[in-house]
Amino acid sequence: MTILVVDDEQVQREMLQGFLNKRGYKVLTASNGEEALELCARYPISLVLMDLCMPGLNGDEVLEKLRESNPLLRVILITAFGSVETAVKVMKLGASDFLEKPVDLTELAQRIERCEQQQLIEQDLSEMEQDLEDDELPLPVAASSEAMQHLLPLVRRVARSPWTVLIHGETGTGKERIARLLHQLSERSNGPFVEVNCAALPDNLFESELFGHEKGAFTGATSRRSGRFEAAQGGTLFLDEIGELPLGLQAKLLRALQEKRICPVGAELEREVDARVLVATNCDLPKMVQEGRFREDLYYRLNVFEMQIPPLRQRREDIPMLVENFLEQYALRPIQIEPAAMDALIKYDYPGNVRELEHLIQRLATLVRGPVIRRVDLPAPLLQPPQPENNSGLLTERVEAVERQMLLDTLRQYHGVQTRAAEALGISERVLRYKMSKYNLNKEDLK
Repeated sequence: MTILVVDDEQVQREMLQGFLNKRGYKVLTASNGEEALELCARYPISLVLMDLCMPGLNGDEVLEKLRESNPLLRVILITAFGSVETAVKVMKLGASDFLEKPVDLTELAQRIERCEQQQLIEQDLSEMEQDLEDDELPLPVAASSEAMQHLLPLVRRVARSPWTVLIHGETGTGKERIARLLHQLSERSNGPFVEVNCAALPDNLFESELFGHEKGAFTGATSRRSGRFEAAQGGTLFLDEIGELPLGLQAKLLRALQEKRICPVGAELEREVDARVLVATNCDLPKMVQEGRFREDLYYRLNVFEMQIPPLRQRREDIPMLVENFLEQYALRPIQIEPAAMDALIKYDYPGNVRELEHLIQRLATLVRGPVIRRVDLPAPLLQPPQPENNSGLLTERVEAVERQMLLDTLRQYHGVQTRAAEALGISERVLRYKMSKYNLNKEDLK
């Protein structure tokens, strides 16, 4: 167990460090809040002992930033002003405990042992809760975070309704999985679940793909073909990347949703359809409506219920469960992950979200030599601490520099094969090509 001692008084730091070293703990020290944040970003720390009152950033400010970076990190605050009000304040901030100065070393040892025991108990409870969730839900969903615990009850309630649902979230957040969960929890669960990726279809095939066509309707239509609406009869039709739907076809989709009738290409008569429609996008549809790229009436028809899927950086508590699930899915032999590696995985921001984490674990499970994934096995971008706030340059410029380097490293790793690089990054090939153009990446850069 690695413990970080944060105190502006050198005597206090050295006293606590010596005491904890004798008890077998690895100890790091920091003299201020800024240094503490840097160490926590760089090293896998399990517990922080921190003075509440320090020059610069106070202990409560540092605590808030630490909790944002790693919600699983435990913090014991030390204060010279012990009171009920202080205890309530630090607990509301997310501290695990607090101690008064001068520190009673025997009591400190007991508090640390209590933290270790609570960690073990929470791990056991997490495993039990996951078992219960797996029994209750038709699809396993990692939901330890507050954001997902708010989302899942909404999924359960909306699943029982017949209405259209708009699922919104960044690329790779798991929109398709939520759509499948809505289907499995609905009264249509025995019917088909038909998925259409609107971004993957050529414009001239959209109408035929959705509504079907009659024989001879166009060149190459050698026989009658049912569309996806008919294939989803009695079940659910999931339209992914709905923002890519051509403007000319949006009016026909609107009519199909309102009238529950479709007209195949080349047909004279309409046909009734009974399919619940779920749609998903990472686009800003209201902005597209303002720009005239998406029909306003269709937007309001689709947006009966809207579900926001949080990005992985806002639900870091779910990362350990996701990692275990992916290891079970992809590892060819039992593989564990050391705490230091898990710490780095939790701190990383995942621009590709859950899909990026999945592909990362898939690669690690395949390439790791032993039965344990260690911190040194992780790719370099996961181990790079964030740049200090006083660095020169705008935030957007620093973010773009990191993104460009990640694209470059991944493309080099897969020898310029864009399909594999896009999959590894958890983005589509279209997005990859756009970003390559944005950052002027060419074949010469990949050598």
